[in-house]
Amino acid sequence: MQANVGRPTQIEFVVSRTLRRLHLRFRRRTRPVASLRCTPDFVLRTQRACVFIDGCFWHGCPKHFTLPKANAEWWAEKIEANRERDRRQGRELAERSWAVVRIWEHEVDLRSETLTPPALRRVEAVAGRSPGARGPRASASGS
Repeated sequence: MQANVGRPTQIEFVVSRTLRRLHLRFRRRTRPVASLRCTPDFVLRTQRACVFIDGCFWHGCPKHFTLPKANAEWWAEKIEANRERDRRQGRELAERSWAVVRIWEHEVDLRSETLTPPALRRVEAVAGRSPGARGPRASASGS
C-alpha cells in the first residue's frame, strides 16, 4: 500500500474549492505536528485546523454504514479500530490546540460541487479562528 500514489478524489476537489472560496490557505496530506502520526486531508496552519474527509464505510458512518455479512467479526473490529484512531487523533490534536473538522463523504454534493450546510458551517467556523483569516464567518452566513 505504501507504493500506491495518492491522488485527490472528487470529494477532495470539492472541499479544496470550498476552502479556496473561503480564502483559506492549506496543505494537503501533511502532518500538522511532526511528532504525531496523523495525516489529515487538509491542514490549515494559520487557523491551526485539520480537515478530515471520512468515508462512510471505512469510518463507520452512523447514517450509512452497514456491516458486511461476510467475515462480519473481522470487519466490526476493523471499523471500530478506525473509529478509535479517529477519536485518538482528535484528542491528540486538541491537546496541541488544533481544531479538527470531520466531513463525512455524504456531506459533499458532487453534482453541485458544494458541501451540505452543516459541513459548510463547520468549515466556516474554522475560518474565523485567526485574526488574519478572510472570508465569511459562520455567524454571518444567515442560517
